[in-house]
Amino acid sequence: MSQSALVQIAALEHLSMADLQARWRELIGTQPPRYNRCFLIRRLAYRMQELVYGGLSLAARAGMEQLLAQAGCDELGSLRPADQTGRRRRESPVAGTRLIREWNGRPHEVTAVEGGFAYQGRRYRSLTAITEVITGTHWNGPSFFGLRSNGRKEGAR
Repeated sequence: MSQSALVQIAALEHLSMADLQARWRELIGTQPPRYNRCFLIRRLAYRMQELVYGGLSLAARAGMEQLLAQAGCDELGSLRPADQTGRRRRESPVAGTRLIREWNGRPHEVTAVEGGFAYQGRRYRSLTAITEVITGTHWNGPSFFGLRSNGRKEGAR
């Protein structure tokens, strides 16, 4: 890669969010998505390399688009709304996955099954229902079992 392109990519880290968004419009030609700063920097760096070296082959792009469509994702890899209400399809762990969480000194084991979860010999439709049984209060089940970070950075638990 040319020295100039490397310098430009390294400089992305020091740009303000407004400058990153302006650079997005310049390099990609669309309104920037409402993603975080890190996403914008990575995508801009990729685009800059793409301009220097060329992009993916047509066959590779077609293959990726086919895989994303099969997974129900848009071109950025985000889940598309599942219905007209705007609700998004939630991905559940694969059947057979065991989720273990210690609560008040006791381990609690949940197994993902087709269409829900199993806990202590009973089937539940959601992790949130199981979390309420365990804690006695309403918690977000995926967060309780560590499947979602609630906006915190990984490792900040």
